[in-house]
Amino acid sequence: MTAPPSVVHLPPRRRRRLRLVVLVLLFALFLFLSNLVQLAAEWLWFQGLGYGRVFTTRLVAEALLGLGVGGLVFAFLYPNLRIAQRGLVPNPLLVQFGAGAPAVDVTRLLRRLALPTALGLALLFGLGAADGWLGVLQFLHRTPFGVTDPVFGRDVGYYVFTVPVIAGATGLFTAVTTLTLLATIMLYVLRRDIVVFRRQVTVEPSARVHLAVLIALLFLLVALRVYFVRLPGLLYSTTGPLVGASYADLHAQLTGLRLAGLAAVAGGALVLSGARSQRLARNTLLALGLYFGVSLLGVALYPTIVQKLVVAPNELVKETPQLVYHLAATRRAWGLDSVVTRDLTGEARLTERDIRANRPTIDNVRLWDRDPLLQTFGQLQEIRTYYDFVSVDDDRYWIDGQYRQVLLSPRELNSASLPTRTFINERLTFTHGMGLTLGPVNQVTQEGLPVLFIKDLPPASSVSLRVTRPELYFGELTDSWVFARTHQREFDYPSGDENIFTSYTGTGGVRVGSFPRRLVLATYLRSLKVLLSSDITSDSRAMYIRNIRLRARTALPFLLFDDDPYLVVSDSGRLRWILDAYTATSRYPYAQPLDNGINYMRNSVKVVIDAFDGTVTAYLADPRDPLVRTLAKVFPGIF
Repeated sequence: MTAPPSVVHLPPRRRRRLRLVVLVLLFALFLFLSNLVQLAAEWLWFQGLGYGRVFTTRLVAEALLGLGVGGLVFAFLYPNLRIAQRGLVPNPLLVQFGAGAPAVDVTRLLRRLALPTALGLALLFGLGAADGWLGVLQFLHRTPFGVTDPVFGRDVGYYVFTVPVIAGATGLFTAVTTLTLLATIMLYVLRRDIVVFRRQVTVEPSARVHLAVLIALLFLLVALRVYFVRLPGLLYSTTGPLVGASYADLHAQLTGLRLAGLAAVAGGALVLSGARSQRLARNTLLALGLYFGVSLLGVALYPTIVQKLVVAPNELVKETPQLVYHLAATRRAWGLDSVVTRDLTGEARLTERDIRANRPTIDNVRLWDRDPLLQTFGQLQEIRTYYDFVSVDDDRYWIDGQYRQVLLSPRELNSASLPTRTFINERLTFTHGMGLTLGPVNQVTQEGLPVLFIKDLPPASSVSLRVTRPELYFGELTDSWVFARTHQREFDYPSGDENIFTSYTGTGGVRVGSFPRRLVLATYLRSLKVLLSSDITSDSRAMYIRNIRLRARTALPFLLFDDDPYLVVSDSGRLRWILDAYTATSRYPYAQPLDNGINYMRNSVKVVIDAFDGTVTAYLADPRDPLVRTLAKVFPGIF
């Protein structure tokens, strides 16, 4: 006879704990599900684009930085809380909640709160620090600028790459130390290790040592920020006539900041000296008075006096060296130091020989204005209401043996103008625009209309320039997602009263593949129809993030992009978008910034996006730029 299986009965307390753990795990899964789905969809997108290294580099950097900072915060905060709790001392901690209420021992409660409090704060600080992943990677792979600042003699790269990391680190740990100090003071007050009676503060010896160390550490962090953040910050001062350290900054505030840093160090030492006596509170107040007194006199008052009495009466003479620094730095930061100037008097006589020598230029003088031409293109060549011409761009091509300047505009599909906006129409059938309209800049027909070299549907060319792949799956109007290569035929273009259909043959987008991938895509796109539609197969291609500006910013998040991309016809006849990409910083010393704070910029990268398959290719245009060289080391193989 087989014995019945034994049933394990958990104690009520363990059952409650188990239920609590399960509920917490389910809540966390629900809370982070959307983030996990988005992460998976982004991974598929980056992999399909060939930019998986950008995704993994960012993800790993964020994870390591967040875990590292969170671990340091926990390692600092939790032991301090445990020390303040006096975990090894059996004295009860009695708290009376209201008059006449019985005293309650909260020792066990405080011990239980220490771990989740430390973990929660470590998580918050870790998540906040993870956003600084790019700055840390640039610091680790920094490239010298080869130019030193005129005040401290440091390479500009120190201010661009190193100072921001120091500022972030000292600011973060100042906040952590401040929170730790406040928490420990609260615990010591609850334990009556700190007693305020008749304007006298009494602190137990062990608490004095603990608090003195934390307060001294705060003073040390303040001193570090003064020397490594506030002193370099003088190079971006706006107290003078222009950006950069002024005469008063260099001859007064610089000295005042150095004295303030010394005062912070001295204040920390003064606090430590009171750790073994009842003078901790008094010494702390003296240290604060010393630091703020020196800051008030040396950083605020003294520079003002120098400005009023020394600089103002003879400002031009006093500020001239700083103006020279500012102008030189601004020219270098904006690339104006390499500009070649030539004097054109306008007195030379125009001859027939000059005209013959410059015939290609004269033959390509633009007569058409873009705005009215855009309207004309729309009236002549939109052909259907769901096509739109968004912008007109200039370009130059060898056409029939001549170098010609032309104006062109792509014919994009505007899904918002579809007559019937169903799932099949918007997501599976009407997936792409078609071709472009292109003509010379200065020719008109007898009716006064622009001459068109490339026109109609499908695009027909009357010159040597040919378009072999006219489909526009990626463009300026492609803000919605679609699926290509499905059981539904894709609308290609209208031909008279008939419609011509096609099936996608490219490699753009993300292959749907297995059911888990399909589930991720359906959740990410927030469409149950993606999961249930029989038209979508495992070989279908999910195309999302199709807007070329958003596509470029997503693939290359460390670059800035011009808002006006332009379309070109490649030698092979494919349509490709070109975007100007920039590296920039707001940390170039003495340089004049824009309204958004940027004071250094280089057009170091050209990004090309294929209109048919969405391929993103970044080309290095200025290899001398230290910022782009640093990025090339952070993301090898991207440029």
